[in-house]
Amino acid sequence: MCHALGSVHTMNTAVDISSRPTPPSITEEALASLLAEADVRLGGDNPWDVQVHDDRFFDRVMAEGNLGLGEAYMERWWDVDQLDEFFHRVLRAKLNGRIRDPKFAAAWMKARLFNLQSPVRSRRVAELHYDLGNRFFEKMLDPWMQYTCAYWKGADTLAEAQEAKLDLVCRKLHLAKGDHILELGGGWGGFARFAAARYGCRVTSYNISRQQVEYARTFCRDLPVEIVHADYRQASGVYDRIVSIGMLEHVGARNYRDFMTLLDRCLRKDGLVLLHTIGCNVTKRTSDPWFTKYIFPGGQLPSLEQVMRAIQGRFMLEDLHNIGADYDHTLMAWFRNVDRHWPSFREEYGDTFYRMWTYYLLSCAGSFRARNVHLWQFVLSREGVPGGYAPVR
Repeated sequence: MCHALGSVHTMNTAVDISSRPTPPSITEEALASLLAEADVRLGGDNPWDVQVHDDRFFDRVMAEGNLGLGEAYMERWWDVDQLDEFFHRVLRAKLNGRIRDPKFAAAWMKARLFNLQSPVRSRRVAELHYDLGNRFFEKMLDPWMQYTCAYWKGADTLAEAQEAKLDLVCRKLHLAKGDHILELGGGWGGFARFAAARYGCRVTSYNISRQQVEYARTFCRDLPVEIVHADYRQASGVYDRIVSIGMLEHVGARNYRDFMTLLDRCLRKDGLVLLHTIGCNVTKRTSDPWFTKYIFPGGQLPSLEQVMRAIQGRFMLEDLHNIGADYDHTLMAWFRNVDRHWPSFREEYGDTFYRMWTYYLLSCAGSFRARNVHLWQFVLSREGVPGGYAPVR
């Protein structure tokens, strides 16, 4: 994948804007004025200040918005010592909507006309992202191979926090020995293994990523776990519980209602559903163009309005828990792992990939820190838990 990202434009030192003999361009002045609202300076001394290596950076960002900002970082046109804090400040100051991306209108129209999360298109994210290489993800993640938000209450390490998240999910579902669970989007099999080994459950897990399926089948061997290499839309049968951890982000707004219909069809009358998903503050039809191009093609974050509209007439909302602040800590832990192990991957993936992955993890950390996005856990029932559902925290 790294070879498709283009060549790296490298300069050894940052431009000292304050000592430049020629006056700054209009775009440079405009960008500097905008960033100042977030206490971010061009060429400043703070670790969140921007150091520009290539003067083309200014016009590119003003012309291309988020896509240009991300690609310019990948090409070493600019740097920040603390990229996560840069994004925290920019997003907290709500500057992200102040530069209009000319590609937004085209992306909006495309999302309106086409189902960008169709079964065929959905395989792109598996091929581009989740099939990147199991060895790489083993070094980045925890022993349970959890690639979603951890639960840091009472935890000191990533491994402890991810195990706490898995146990939290199981307790919210009120799992009992012998329960048959349908898992949609099973990742590397961590939840399936945990629920089967710790709670004595049987798990049927659907996943479209070839490498994840191969890993999960080995990871869950000798346990009552079936890993199905198929799109979630092919799920069949009736189950005691249904869980989806980090997959709703790939379903797409056009498919939310059908997704809930599938859950309704596969859940027994007195069963429970847990949805664990990233969500955003406002309803959007499009996604960030840089993330769509390089990280999660077809990805789309739901809003509360969209989720609630989709469950209407299908399910009762028993519980809603926002643990989004914990995702900041999770992403920073992932970055530290990648950074520590990077020397063993440099030759295979290349330095442009490292900058792309750094930008991905740290920009997301800043976004969660700014409370710009969230991590929601929904617990749903079909007809309401008799006597009421007792929230688990």
